[in-house]
Amino acid sequence: MSIKYELIIYWSDEDQSFVVEVPELPGCMADGETYEEAVANAQQVIKEWIETARELGRPVPEPRGRLMYA
Repeated sequence: MSIKYELIIYWSDEDQSFVVEVPELPGCMADGETYEEAVANAQQVIKEWIETARELGRPVPEPRGRLMYA
């Protein structure tokens, strides 16, 4: 599965880890001690999010690419 959802990645001083948010998938987040670990964890969480949504009969948003915020 190719992951094409936008990822927002930032360092959290509070958690002492990199945090990854996936804005197109509500509640989908991951973290990791390194940037690479956080992205790998996010890829796994995205797969699980999609699998769970499908099992529950919920829609899975299509990736829209880069999102723009005001």
